Amino acid sequence: MYRRIRDLREDKDLTQQKLAQYLNVTQATYSRYERGELDLPSTVLIKLAQFHEVSTDYLLGLTDKSTPYP
Repeated sequence: MYRRIRDLREDKDLTQQKLAQYLNVTQATYSRYERGELDLPSTVLIKLAQFHEVSTDYLLGLTDKSTPYP
């Protein structure tokens, strides 16, 4: 899961700081999410899925299909 959130961020050429601002967390906290040192709260997981237009299952690694549910 953590690799996917980093890859999605990098694909959009975003810094950790920019995404952290969107999520209302510090850059250090977001960095810990990406490294797997801190579990993603459900609210952050949902916001990331909406931002990247992918399903939460994709972020969680439960599927390789990134398309969100209709």
